[in-house]
Amino acid sequence: MRDVAYLLVSLGVILLGAEAFTNGVEWLGKRLGLGAGAVGSILAAVGTALPETMVPLIAIVFGRGNAHASEVGIGAILGAPFMLATLAFFVSGVAALLTRVGGSRRKFMIVDKSIIERDLRFFLISYTVAILVSFYPAHGVKTVVALFLLASYGLYAFQTVRDGRGVDEGDISALYLAPRSHAPATAIILLQVFSALLLIVAGARTFVGAVENISLAYGVAPFVLSLIITPVATELPEKFNSVIWIRQGKDTLALGNITGAMVFQSSIIPAIGIMLTPWTLEPLALVSAGLALLAAAVPFWFVRTRGRLRPTQLLLGGFVYLIFLFAVFWVH
Repeated sequence: MRDVAYLLVSLGVILLGAEAFTNGVEWLGKRLGLGAGAVGSILAAVGTALPETMVPLIAIVFGRGNAHASEVGIGAILGAPFMLATLAFFVSGVAALLTRVGGSRRKFMIVDKSIIERDLRFFLISYTVAILVSFYPAHGVKTVVALFLLASYGLYAFQTVRDGRGVDEGDISALYLAPRSHAPATAIILLQVFSALLLIVAGARTFVGAVENISLAYGVAPFVLSLIITPVATELPEKFNSVIWIRQGKDTLALGNITGAMVFQSSIIPAIGIMLTPWTLEPLALVSAGLALLAAAVPFWFVRTRGRLRPTQLLLGGFVYLIFLFAVFWVH
């Protein structure tokens, strides 16, 4: 029970830090004069992805030589893209079906086709490469692939900033450390960003230890526990922002926040995992990766070939997630 309490408290600390980090990083983007696309698709997406990003990093860096910590790290790395491509899309589809725009139910998502298509293309390519390299035993090949993944995200960020395209960040809430200021000083913004980052790191270290202890106590593989719990608990609450934006008719903002995070989670974080771990994936990990690619390929295909996306087409993600849960319980 103590470890369960630590798990819950650490999740709360991580989410609190993530909220403060996201708020600060949006103000930092505004202070730096970055376009709305860069703030929404890059800074905001990375900010909301930070909690489940820090969990694998802490597990891998501070758990070197610890097999259980490595399993927690790899599970969290693979869990985030899987959750985004399945549950996050499913929740967005349900929200779109239950809300009205202009007094009538929407038949199609109101999205900028080029943004969603671009993000999903980067995700499908990067994540496929990251998974395929797990079959190569040569570490030199894996290092080259890791560098490729880092470069691919750099290209994605460059294109987003250069084109000035992306997701409009919408209204930014007042900076938490300067709630009455409409133009907070850069120093105050940076103080909030780095303080929030330290809070997330502290919460992530406690979270990793709690997951290891609970998995040993109940006989559940650390990989499975981190694959399911970590992304749902740390990423999904942030993605409920998408529900709010969909209710406001801002579908591009809602889906772009998800797809922007997917690009980050399929390139930067796997690259770190490839370089710092053996990156040998067990069958269940490969199943989760394959299902994530399938769930992302469906909306990509409809956007690319039909030029539009129905809310019902996003519901497939929920069924894919159920298939994976069935596979988990079947194996374990």
